Amino acid sequence: MKMSVASLAFVLLSPSMALAQAEDTAPPAETATRMPVIEVVGTPDEQKKLPGSAQVLSAETLESSHVMTTNEALRKAAGVNVRDEEGLGLRPNIGIRGLNPTRSTKVLLLEDGIPLAYAPYGDNASYYHPPVERFDRIEILKGAGQNIYGPQSVGGVINYITPAPPQAFCAGLSLASGSRDYFNGRGTIGGAGMRLDYMRKQGDAARDNNDSDLDDLNFKGVFALGAGQALTARASHYREDSNLSYSGLTEAEYRNFGSQYNPFDNDAFEAHREGLSLTHRIDLGTERTLTTNLYGSAFKRHWWRQSSTTTDGQCDSVTYDTSAGSGRTFQQARLDGFAVNPDDCAANIGNLRQYYHYGVEPRLRIRHGLFGAGGELDAGVRAHFEQQDRLGKTGAAFDARDGALDREDNERRNQAYSAFVQNRVVAGDLAVTPALRLEHVRYERTNRLTGASGQEVLAELVPSLGATYDVGATTLFASVLRGFAPPATADLINNSGGSVNLDAEESWNYELGLRAGPATGVTFEGAAFLNDFKRQIAVGSIAGGSTPLATGETLYAGAEIAAQAEFGRFFAIGHTPFATLAWTWLPTADQETALLRVDNGTPVTGSVAGNRLPYAPEHLLTSTVGYRHNGGFEAQLEAVYVGRQYSDFANTEVAPTGGNGQTGALASHTIWNAALNYRFLRSGMGVFLVAKNLGGKDYIVDRTRGILPGIPRLVQAGFDFEF
Repeated sequence: MKMSVASLAFVLLSPSMALAQAEDTAPPAETATRMPVIEVVGTPDEQKKLPGSAQVLSAETLESSHVMTTNEALRKAAGVNVRDEEGLGLRPNIGIRGLNPTRSTKVLLLEDGIPLAYAPYGDNASYYHPPVERFDRIEILKGAGQNIYGPQSVGGVINYITPAPPQAFCAGLSLASGSRDYFNGRGTIGGAGMRLDYMRKQGDAARDNNDSDLDDLNFKGVFALGAGQALTARASHYREDSNLSYSGLTEAEYRNFGSQYNPFDNDAFEAHREGLSLTHRIDLGTERTLTTNLYGSAFKRHWWRQSSTTTDGQCDSVTYDTSAGSGRTFQQARLDGFAVNPDDCAANIGNLRQYYHYGVEPRLRIRHGLFGAGGELDAGVRAHFEQQDRLGKTGAAFDARDGALDREDNERRNQAYSAFVQNRVVAGDLAVTPALRLEHVRYERTNRLTGASGQEVLAELVPSLGATYDVGATTLFASVLRGFAPPATADLINNSGGSVNLDAEESWNYELGLRAGPATGVTFEGAAFLNDFKRQIAVGSIAGGSTPLATGETLYAGAEIAAQAEFGRFFAIGHTPFATLAWTWLPTADQETALLRVDNGTPVTGSVAGNRLPYAPEHLLTSTVGYRHNGGFEAQLEAVYVGRQYSDFANTEVAPTGGNGQTGALASHTIWNAALNYRFLRSGMGVFLVAKNLGGKDYIVDRTRGILPGIPRLVQAGFDFEF
């Protein structure tokens, strides 16, 4: 399908604006305190209008299964691949429809419609992610509907919705404890349109010497400002103190010591984040609404570590004498499968980062009639600003927490201005939704160690076109979207201030599907998709990987299904068996051309046309069966299957003997999760018992920096009480 920008703009800015039939009358009184919020999916009626696949993970779904991490929650959505890292979900790796999940760089993350990443334009890597317990529900939107958000608009957008503040006084307490020293305590108090939540969470991760504790404090208030106006105010504080390593295991370490082995007990990750936002809504008559977000955050993270990968020579001044020989360096001892002692290494490097971002985004919605046809016009602009301060220090002791500023002293700034317009026009059962987004980004980078600096500007027009057609209880949808994903500042400007020959990613993304509610308690959505990249930027050095920055042509094609059935609602009985399904099939995730290094134009090691892209399993499946009784009892069993996948562009099948653990296929695996819930209806107290990885499956989830294992068997019990 081809459409010029000019013709698309003509449709967008058609006389529907001038013909908007909105009366300048005050809204009904009950709408005055309706909570201002930006939703990407919204209610079931709003979801029906979307020209793309959409799914909502409800509060009931998240609570009844007692998800421990965001990873666990998002696996319940079709099309989403989430790769574990440390086992606690602190830094999720999220990919959609085959896109590489490393550090979630290829997905747009929002919280109440506001950018969640600390630098979505300049450094979209998710070294910070709120705990899943903060959220009431999760929206996942794919296809053309994501074009009005940005800046990432390829795979999809994930919007986390926080709970609405209550009007009447209420309070709640939830406590859970379990294996691997797990503890989770949450308290809530609210009333008069305000809510305060606090959570303390701690536990051991999937490996030895990996433990974490965090505090999460959130305030949310909704305030009426007069007829037709309301304000939502939010404030959050996040603190994390973790003993988390970066390096994975070598093949020999994994074989000799097991998946949970980790000698690096001197590594430390400390993070603080403060966030503030306001969302104001004013009704400009019964058919016109202006919603404005004003937001900002400050994020600081210090990560001290003695090894970033299994090939890191940072500690190679240490040598070991062994029975098989002498003079092995620290790195070689690891490769040969001998135990090492990081206390012997008089060095600890620190990557110290501070990020600040703020912005403002007004959005106007007009419900209109055009020649007797209904529709909605959405338009908005955004001004967004980012600053990164990055220090690289080398400490002279194994447990150093300060050192010489000798590796990096960078300041990076981004100014991003964007605008969008989307016009949904309805003619009977058919609705057509063209949209156009403009992104203009200014990049600046200064190397304060040398004084070198550079600037770049990137501007893109991003069109999309979607359509829906209602057939009874079924909605057919189709869309085409020109994908946009801006490069990071470090990718576009080198450390000497020079410009890198790199443009934004370029892709055309298509989907065709249907959603239906054929019976009470039964929902279904299926979609086929194709993402055709004329230029895709390889993940490169993100998250410690060693692949040079590269670009090439790629192709992703597949299908996905999300279905849910609550049979008790269908038969109107108190006994409710239920089942859910989220399945993704990705037969095609191909390198259409070799991925060429940006620095010298040669292919990345192992990359050839026809190879499959790494970390793109062909099948993903999450299925739940359960039983719920209106007397308060519920039981459920969940199966999570992840198909076989490659870890490198060369599609290495078998990891080399004595290798560094960074290459070799990842075998498919299935893990089982179970949950039992009982709520005492008279008191409102609930008790629960859950098990994660019920069978104790030992499996590999990542090889980016060496072998990382999935979570071991976890058993947790607890209670919650509201009054």
